[in-house]
Amino acid sequence: MIPAGVQAPEEKTRAAPEVVRLTAAEHLAFLREGAAGAGPCPGRVSFLQTPAWAGVKQGWTGESLGWRDAAGRLRGAALVLYRQLPGSRRSFAYLPEGPVIDWAAPDLGGLLAPLLDHLRGAGAFAVRMGPPLAYRRWSARSLKAATGPGRRVGDLLPDLVEPLGAAVADRLREAGWRRCGEEDAGGARDAQPRLVFEVPLAGRSVDDLWSGLNQEWRRNVKRAAKAGVSARLSDRSELPLFHDLLGVTERRDGFRLGRSLEYYQRQFAVLNEQQPGSMRLYTAVYAGQVLAAHTLLRSPDGARAWYQTGASADHLREVRPSNALQWRMINDAHQEGAAVYDMRGVPDTLDPGERPFGLLRWKLGTGGEAVEMLGEWELTLSGAVNRTLHRAMQTYLARR
Repeated sequence: MIPAGVQAPEEKTRAAPEVVRLTAAEHLAFLREGAAGAGPCPGRVSFLQTPAWAGVKQGWTGESLGWRDAAGRLRGAALVLYRQLPGSRRSFAYLPEGPVIDWAAPDLGGLLAPLLDHLRGAGAFAVRMGPPLAYRRWSARSLKAATGPGRRVGDLLPDLVEPLGAAVADRLREAGWRRCGEEDAGGARDAQPRLVFEVPLAGRSVDDLWSGLNQEWRRNVKRAAKAGVSARLSDRSELPLFHDLLGVTERRDGFRLGRSLEYYQRQFAVLNEQQPGSMRLYTAVYAGQVLAAHTLLRSPDGARAWYQTGASADHLREVRPSNALQWRMINDAHQEGAAVYDMRGVPDTLDPGERPFGLLRWKLGTGGEAVEMLGEWELTLSGAVNRTLHRAMQTYLARR
């Protein structure tokens, strides 16, 4: 008989979860249903962590991994992308916006250790991951009030610091991880946007969402409706039109994504083969012309929808096709039960005199909030050769 207050031996020490390879079906099933058991990750299962994403990224090979406990239950999952260093048989391992694990687990190191062991055995010399956790938040009201010459979002006291994000950042630093973009990160920069813009949908009615728009947005949505703009769901046959409009938008706004039509066609096919409706194309039509086209992505668990890429024509901008499209997309995401509408990256400038501020200003009109994610972190696996290879990979990626 075990005395009161004394734990049984099996309760004192629980075996660390084992990292195993998963089939694409097992991986996707966990993201759809099992992620509810992964602590704080529900609602933040990224499209970048779906097994299908490996089929989108050319030049990388993918592997689905899972954490199984002693009872054989999945407790986490990850898509790992490997990029081989030219002239070497070794690879750089990347977990975009992942892994999907319980980041609040008391023994976080015990979860990451078997992952690092597996990656080392797979020939990786370094690993980068992006914990899907928020770090700091600013409301639209706070950002609007802080606009001015030379101002940056990061200079502004946040409305909320997420305790879990701050705690995980401290634990990763203690374990030797380096946050991309900081002085000790060896020049590495985030591949995914660190500052994003989110519109909360959970617990809000359509009327709440409408009243959350600023006056300019409500006026523009009404103007589009009065002019007869039709915001509709399209199919892949209109991806060439979208890509043509994207070229117009890039030239007008002075940026270059560098993505081909074939990239979007492959993305549309691969993601929707995995789960129908995972990627959608919306178009705004006026007088028989497609004036704007936006892509939307959905998480496997349906908890999040992303506005991925937007494109619009130079002419007839006064009928506000992009506002009409976004209002349709927000409403569809809300109707289908998404908790968050994620508008992806925004610039950190609060200076109205800087060109990139226009994108932030447009998204601020939805009444959402800017969210600084925990960002991407890198770790060189032990060994002098690995450190050398990691520096070589950073130089190679910086030149591409």
